Amino acid sequence: MKLNELQPAPGSRKSRKRIGRGQGSGQGGTAGKGHKGQNARSGGGVRVGFEGGQMPLQRRLPKRGFTNKFALKVMEVNLRDLNRFEAGAVVDAQALAEAGLIKGGFDLIKILGNGELSRALTLKVDRISAGAKAKVEAAGGSVELI
Repeated sequence: MKLNELQPAPGSRKSRKRIGRGQGSGQGGTAGKGHKGQNARSGGGVRVGFEGGQMPLQRRLPKRGFTNKFALKVMEVNLRDLNRFEAGAVVDAQALAEAGLIKGGFDLIKILGNGELSRALTLKVDRISAGAKAKVEAAGGSVELI
């Protein structure tokens, strides 16, 4: 096989439909647009969501709530997930990311008290629940809020 002999697989390449090129093409005359009407005209058609003058679905549904553009995205980590770190380790955002416990796109890290902590760790996080802080200190660890 040579480079000049390469060809796409049979049937994998389809030529575009050439409309309005005479009756013999099968797409002459109305060029696939039917007879008359708004959609047959040049520049015709309606905008997305238009329902022919009927009240559109978007406007029929009630408005609910709002999006707070100042809200902070808080990444939550449970105590039970911290048992994968070695005793005495410093657990911060970088360590949590390397362990696969958090991924990007957040503003703060908060430790929650679900589960038990079986080793002493030094936590450097933005927030921690009161129950989680008590469990960390009971295990011999410490908490540093950043």
